[in-house]
Amino acid sequence: MHDFSNVKVILVNTSHPGNIGASARAMKNMGLRNLTLVQPLEFPSGVAVGRATSATDIIEAASVVDTLQAAVADCSLVIGASARSRRIPWPMLSPDQCASKVLAELSKNRVALVFGREDAGLNNEELQLCHYHVQIPTDEGYSSLNLAAAVMVICYELRKAALSDNGRLNPEEDELWDQAKATGEQVEHFYEHLQRVMIAIDFHDPDNPRQLMQRMRRLFSRIRIDVMEINILRGILSNIENHIKGTGQDTGKPRADE
Repeated sequence: MHDFSNVKVILVNTSHPGNIGASARAMKNMGLRNLTLVQPLEFPSGVAVGRATSATDIIEAASVVDTLQAAVADCSLVIGASARSRRIPWPMLSPDQCASKVLAELSKNRVALVFGREDAGLNNEELQLCHYHVQIPTDEGYSSLNLAAAVMVICYELRKAALSDNGRLNPEEDELWDQAKATGEQVEHFYEHLQRVMIAIDFHDPDNPRQLMQRMRRLFSRIRIDVMEINILRGILSNIENHIKGTGQDTGKPRADE
């Protein structure tokens, strides 16, 4: 059986404390124990403890943070549950594909499974912090799924895959890779640096951004850059900044804000 200590379940802005308790119970049923709450409406809560039944240890050990960005700062693989289509399509996984992806990486990387608000799910900005989205194939006539039920489905698929041979590492992608994947915090610093440089060379207009940064996020999320690659990219950006400061000249590059 795989060790799930590198997997954290993140609940964003949960409005009903009972769903926190029920999610903790679902996690413990399937062998997961790390729960992080992003700005829960009501926590600590006796209702959450009551719904958790024998999983109160998970509730008591839960971390509470202010933003999803802070919650995934130490994670190199972030998968967000999404039931809605977006203007910019993101790499989408089924629950069983999600489980296989998590199992292939949890021995080396910290993994986050992110679930959004009961009424609205994750917003676009939060979904862009994810490398992949996972969608539970509900019936079209009634697609709304209870938060704790969604947590149970994904955790169950993870446990089911762990009990089979499907969770073995892909040697080409994991065992032979020479660098660790960049964490959420490292990637966010890179995006800030990238945006700053693109503005400086007049390639990106923050007042008319269109979808440039969203598309850049999708590009690098799909690639899953490692620590060495992100250091190289940031080194290039720093050299561009130094060159701009040294010459004081406009590069004349066209904008690409579409």
